[in-house]
Amino acid sequence: MPEDPVLAAVGKTIRKHRERLKWSQEKLAEEAGLHWTYIGGIERGERNVAIKNIVKIARAMQVKPGALLRDIH
Repeated sequence: MPEDPVLAAVGKTIRKHRERLKWSQEKLAEEAGLHWTYIGGIERGERNVAIKNIVKIARAMQVKPGALLRDIH
């Protein structure tokens, strides 16, 4: 299945913010109240992340939700 450029961009941005914090996927999942396999799927561009979960992830990393969507064109 070809990679979806929107999902890939969101995943790459989330990974960038997570790595900036020096967090593992497990740590981000714990802070956001999500499962670590879900975070991994998002970062790999395999999951179409729900808006509510974008907000959970953004709040956990203390960024605005829009920052996670910035690289979508």
